[in-house]
Amino acid sequence: FFGYFNNKIRLYNYMNIQQANFGGGCFWCTEAVFSAVIGVNFVKSGYMGGQIDNPTYEQVCTGQTGHAEIIQIEFDTDKVSFSELLLIFFKTHDATTLNRQGADVGTQYRSVVFYQNEEQKKATDEMIEQLTTEQVFKSPIVTEVSAEETFYPAEAYHQDYFVKHRSQGYCMAVIEPKLAKFASQFKDKIKPELL
Repeated sequence: FFGYFNNKIRLYNYMNIQQANFGGGCFWCTEAVFSAVIGVNFVKSGYMGGQIDNPTYEQVCTGQTGHAEIIQIEFDTDKVSFSELLLIFFKTHDATTLNRQGADVGTQYRSVVFYQNEEQKKATDEMIEQLTTEQVFKSPIVTEVSAEETFYPAEAYHQDYFVKHRSQGYCMAVIEPKLAKFASQFKDKIKPELL
């Protein structure tokens, strides 16, 4: 009886776990932001949306494979909704610049949401419409909204990059300010141990 009951609890808990795929420029930056969000269980950097299988970082960096640098997030819907994650996504990168984020230029750095189902697509479209109506940004949102494709995890040295290289120049100059902006706007969404 208890084994059956425990299995039902595990199944119930698993049903609350979902995934999201966001591309907002360099995946080192987006990984650092979303790793800090309450309800996010883990974040993996990788590639999606291209024409070849198992691309390498070097291949993606040429801009010729069609892949975007993205993060795949596993999150608990009891703690954070997909719409809340979307708002964080749009508020922590520039969704108005086509194929670039700051000094990072190329299709691999495009703003993109790879939705997993129609609910995620609808939520993304509604968020873009809301932000546009409210004129949150000075320029039009150019974020690509596409169906999920095969996710290829990035090489091991890309995972947890900010945590492992916090004193590196790029991390200090680019990621730290992004995290500071995130913290100022979403303090209630940050994991308590990181405050």
